[in-house]
Amino acid sequence: MFLSKCGFMATPPQEETQRRKDCNVSSVHRTRCKPSLTSRLSQETPLSISRMQRVHACRPLLAKGHVTYYKDQLLIVRGEKQFLFDKSGKKYLDFFGGIVTVSVGHCHPKINAALSEQASKLWHTTSIYHTEPIYEYAEKLIGKFPKKLNTVFFVNSGSEANDLALALARNYTGRFDVISMRNGYHGMTQTVLGATNLGNWKPVFPHGFNIFKSLNADPYRGIFGGSNCRDSPIQVKNRKCECAPGGSCQASDKYLEQFDEMLLHDFSHSSGPAAFLIESIQGVGGTVQYPHGYLKKSFEAVQKRGGLAIADEVQTGFGRLGSHFWGFESQDASPDIVTMAKGIGNGFPLGAVVTTKEIGDAFNRSLYFNTYGGNPLASVVGKAVLEVIEEEKLQENSAIVGDYFLRQLAAIDESAIGDVRGKGLMIGVELIDEQGKPLAAAKTAAIFEDTKNRGLLIGKGGIHGNVLRIKPPMCITKEDVDFAVEVIAKSIKQFK
Repeated sequence: MFLSKCGFMATPPQEETQRRKDCNVSSVHRTRCKPSLTSRLSQETPLSISRMQRVHACRPLLAKGHVTYYKDQLLIVRGEKQFLFDKSGKKYLDFFGGIVTVSVGHCHPKINAALSEQASKLWHTTSIYHTEPIYEYAEKLIGKFPKKLNTVFFVNSGSEANDLALALARNYTGRFDVISMRNGYHGMTQTVLGATNLGNWKPVFPHGFNIFKSLNADPYRGIFGGSNCRDSPIQVKNRKCECAPGGSCQASDKYLEQFDEMLLHDFSHSSGPAAFLIESIQGVGGTVQYPHGYLKKSFEAVQKRGGLAIADEVQTGFGRLGSHFWGFESQDASPDIVTMAKGIGNGFPLGAVVTTKEIGDAFNRSLYFNTYGGNPLASVVGKAVLEVIEEEKLQENSAIVGDYFLRQLAAIDESAIGDVRGKGLMIGVELIDEQGKPLAAAKTAAIFEDTKNRGLLIGKGGIHGNVLRIKPPMCITKEDVDFAVEVIAKSIKQFK
């Protein structure tokens, strides 16, 4: 029914009125179906305009759970490198990358070519047959990991990857209890919703049982913090400590004491947790970085009790942090399982779980199957993404441009900026009011809308929704950064 009434095929004019009635379109939607095209899109045919009309007309058919950004919603029709174009031809600098997903740039020609070539050969078989692409990709992906992490499962998303990681840990250890961190986000399946600890993402129905929450080790807003805590060129400015740069971190030690207390009181002395699932840097929670040494030592504490350490690299992986390919490497941590998605496919549905052969082989006790995981199209895209990152030195670019970006943001002279944090091209800007409290949602929303109107697309996050999330494609330039910083500064000044 959807395709017959609201598909993108041309509809004779005499049928248009009836089609609108069928779609139950309001006058508001009808008004929005009259786009003004710029010269860039001026050669589009009437069919293209009809397509745009259908998008607006059929919007009510999507479930309300399909949440979109902005009051005046964007209809994006094209992407190129770090830019997006809306239905009117307006150009936007995309500094959110489809929620930290477009890693090497929109519509990269090498990836397009690989996908097109494979699409003309073979789309899908499932894993019940051998195909060359999945093995070629597995070999290249595993080459990015420490030697012990040598077994991969392919899935389609970060939620699936984290769901599978918990299943692997519970199967291998024979335990059920899991630890995750407050303010963390791990996906939307029923299981991993239990590990997601942001109130606005928690559903009212039962989900994710036997998951315990550790304190959020946040040096800025957490109960412990300091001025030399983070692996970032920018440190917390409103807290002081006596820690020497590069030395032991007092805040980290105190958070680890609380973590050990949790292990002591919440778990049987004879049976600890199955796993500790944690993002290397929190994404949706507002780009929160942990104090030096926390990730490494918390992993070791769980492993000492027979549990597994799971690093969620869905947002931090694939060179985004600049100094290392994986976030856990930047903190000298040694996980047993690593999950990944988003940037792995540059927008193509793809995810993976990498673990040890011992943990992976133990899963043979149970039947596991994923219809689309590692299909030929996904595999050639994933392999091409890795090749582009290497050939175009995008990890190095993330380090150089990201450092420049962080320093430029920190130099903005605005009292409404409470904290600038991040590493490489994973950046957060926390907005505050005159009392140092999270900036009111209405003011944050106004700033967010204004950046879009000025041609810059960014994200927002944090438990209070007051953190600007900046995670652009890794191909951006310093000139792009200068434009973004100017826009952010002007928007904050106008609406703080």
